[in-house]
Amino acid sequence: MTRAIDGLVNVHLGDQTPPKWMVRVKEDYFKADSMFQPVELDALIDEMDANGVQRAILTANFTDPIDRPFRYAEARPDRFSLALGGHDLLHPMANLQRLTAAVQNFPVAYTVVGPSFWGDGMYPPVDPVYYPLYTKCCELDLALCINTGIPGPPLPADAQNPIHLDRVCVRFPELKLCMVHGADPWWDTAIRLMIKYRNLHLMTSAWSPRRLPESLLHYMRTRGPDKVLYASDHPVLPMTRCIAEAKQLDLPEEVLDKYLFRNANRFFFGDVTA
Repeated sequence: MTRAIDGLVNVHLGDQTPPKWMVRVKEDYFKADSMFQPVELDALIDEMDANGVQRAILTANFTDPIDRPFRYAEARPDRFSLALGGHDLLHPMANLQRLTAAVQNFPVAYTVVGPSFWGDGMYPPVDPVYYPLYTKCCELDLALCINTGIPGPPLPADAQNPIHLDRVCVRFPELKLCMVHGADPWWDTAIRLMIKYRNLHLMTSAWSPRRLPESLLHYMRTRGPDKVLYASDHPVLPMTRCIAEAKQLDLPEEVLDKYLFRNANRFFFGDVTA
C-alpha cells in the first residue's frame, strides 16, 4: 500500500462558526458540505488507515480555546502532530513565549503564518515584524510554513507572492521554510526559489493533485524530488480523493514515495532513514 504523511488536516472547523471568508471559500471553490462537519477521531483514523496515511498534521491555534486538535494529538501521538497558528506578530515577546511553551508541551511538527490573513495583508514575509519568529524557529529547529499564492478568500494577495521569501532565505539560511497552499499563479517563481535555496520547500495543501501544474511535476521528476510535500487540507479537500489522485500523477515510484511520505518525514520529523 502507498504510504503517506498528510501535512495539513483540519479537525476543528465544525467546532466554530465559520468566518465569512471561509464560507466564501466553500461556496466559490470547494463546494464541500463536509467542510464544517465535526471530524471524529475514530472516523479520521479509519480513513487514514484506508489510504496508507501513517501520520496527519492537525492545524491548531495556540491562542484559541478550541481543543479538538490538541485532544487528538494527546490521545494518539503515534498518528498525529500539530501545526500551530494564531501568531500575534505585533507583540513578539508574548507571542514567542506562547510558541515556546506550546512546542515544549505538545507534539508540534511546524508553525504556520498566512500573510494575507492578518494585518489587512499589509505585512509580507520580508517585513521585519516576522524576524523574531524566524529567529525563534531557528533556535527551536522548528519548521515554519508560510502561505503563498493568491488566497481563495477575497483578501489582499500581494503579501503571499513567493518572491517575498527571497530575502528571507538570504537572511535566515538556517530556517526550515515551506510554502503552503501551492503558489498559484507564481509557481515558476516558487520553483526558481527552491532551486536557489536548499532549506525552502513547498507543500501542495488545498490543491487537488490532478490540478497541479506540469511545471511543478517536471521539477519533482528532475531537480526537485526532495522539495515538494503532500498535504490534503482535509476535509476541505477529502483525504481519500487526494491520495487517489496523487497515485495517478506522472511521477516515478521513488519520486511519488518522496512526495507522499519521505520528504515530510525528513523535513518535519528529521527522519532520513525511512
